[in-house]
Amino acid sequence: MAIHNDLGNRGEELAVAYLIKKGYSILERNYRFRKSEIDIVAKKNEVLIAVEVKTRSSNYFGNPEDFINKKKIQLLIYGMDNYIHEHDLDIEVQFDIISVLKEKETYKIEHIEDAFLFF
Repeated sequence: MAIHNDLGNRGEELAVAYLIKKGYSILERNYRFRKSEIDIVAKKNEVLIAVEVKTRSSNYFGNPEDFINKKKIQLLIYGMDNYIHEHDLDIEVQFDIISVLKEKETYKIEHIEDAFLFF
């Protein structure tokens, strides 16, 4: 597996551990629907949360969350809409970003709650 894939997988593992520690229930990992993928589907306080995890080895070109573009947001919304229909849910939805930045041998985690809204 490529080194960047290892880093991404490590970032997702750290994000899951972080969310569990904060009281979130993890419902799914890497949920896919057509071209959409949601890294983590979680639930907390009767809110369904789609979590996009971005992991980088440096912030030389920008912070990890800076790499989420309009197309990715549209795909997240599309995937979450399908998840809701597939599971016949009537629940509030939130979109979060977890940014993981590797700093030497440690990782800095930033959780951006309600990162964007949709209508």
